Amino acid sequence: METPNLPAIRALPPAWNKGRIVGQKRPLKTKHVWAIRVRLELVGNHRDLALFNLAIDSKLRACDLVRMKVVDVMASGEIKERASVLQSKTRTPVRFEVSEGTRASLARWMREPLMVGCEYLWPGRFHERLRISTRQCARIVREWVASIGLEASAYGTHSMRRTKVTQI
Repeated sequence: METPNLPAIRALPPAWNKGRIVGQKRPLKTKHVWAIRVRLELVGNHRDLALFNLAIDSKLRACDLVRMKVVDVMASGEIKERASVLQSKTRTPVRFEVSEGTRASLARWMREPLMVGCEYLWPGRFHERLRISTRQCARIVREWVASIGLEASAYGTHSMRRTKVTQI
């Protein structure tokens, strides 16, 4: 009696999320927000400070945040106290208040030579890239979180969106 040929057993590749924290990302605590702000101010990184402050104030998704244009936050040479942005996912307008500290950091960022004649608020480094990507924004957030000694995989771009809500 012959035995039937059995299929060969193949080793499966490891899962893409093995060892990663999956699910909802944590919001930043108030002490973490201030630690990141102080570090960015000490380093003199005006773009990242303005991006961080606006992300906290606006509660926008990263895809909407990187698509913001200069005209969204500036009118007649002054930073607006309230801004409105159309969300790309829901197609609903979102109005938010821009705090005094955020207005100051945005004004400082707008004076940078890189911003002269820019259409986007967060321009890319190369001419073919008009603005930073959502992926680049995620890398920047990871750097901020790691710089204050937190586990970078536990926080993400959505942490910025949830931070102000938990503080209120």
